[in-house]
Amino acid sequence: MRGRTAWAAACGAAALVLTSTTGAHAEGRGDVRVVKTVVNGGGNVIVGTAKAISYPVDITVKDNSGVKGLTHVSTFNRTRLYSFADWNGDSSCMRKSATTSVCRATMTIDPAWIADSDDIDSNQLAGVWQVNATVKAKDSDYWISDDIAEYKVKRAAQLTTVIAPEKVAKNAKVTVTGKLSRANWEDRKYHGFPGQQVKLQFRKTGAAHYSTVKTVTTGNIGQLTTKVTVTSAGSWRWYFPGTTTTSLKASAGDTLNLK
Repeated sequence: MRGRTAWAAACGAAALVLTSTTGAHAEGRGDVRVVKTVVNGGGNVIVGTAKAISYPVDITVKDNSGVKGLTHVSTFNRTRLYSFADWNGDSSCMRKSATTSVCRATMTIDPAWIADSDDIDSNQLAGVWQVNATVKAKDSDYWISDDIAEYKVKRAAQLTTVIAPEKVAKNAKVTVTGKLSRANWEDRKYHGFPGQQVKLQFRKTGAAHYSTVKTVTTGNIGQLTTKVTVTSAGSWRWYFPGTTTTSLKASAGDTLNLK
């Protein structure tokens, strides 16, 4: 099975490029066009190691005769041309006017499929993905569009915070530790993420928001450790802003009380 999805995505993209005369790599017949595409409501797609996820691709289509629907939708990493996202062929269209409809295709990613979807380390597929689609009008006009949207598929992150001791006198020093890890799509486990800048944040008891106190770099297995001076009771946490390939993550807060 490994490599089958990748081959289909790569060949489809190549065919569009060969028949293209524009930067959009689009071809077809008539005046039907994709005018807007939104993936996952505009947010990143975060994939972990166990739970299958589904996310919408909303494609706004326009034609003077009215819109019939979607006949093909694919999405894949725009650099590697591999994909582990599946579309079952179903879609629905919501009519906005006589000429315009928003058609939705739902993509599904199951971590159990990922390692068999390509011939490389699947973790290399995290990053920027693109969407291709073929749309059809009621008068049989059709249009094949390449790269109608770009979005990010990211590896899920995990982050922990531990304070010791959890009750100290004012102006005492405490040690805050933690660990940053991220999903490995090949073995479906979480591994430490080294060399990343993570913010240590504090929220005073009764306050609404956390504030950054300092920034610490993760060690060779994703570990975090630092010392801080305590001036008031409250909650401490680590916050990782994420990267192009890995999701942002805020740990649960660990409460520190004063004696």
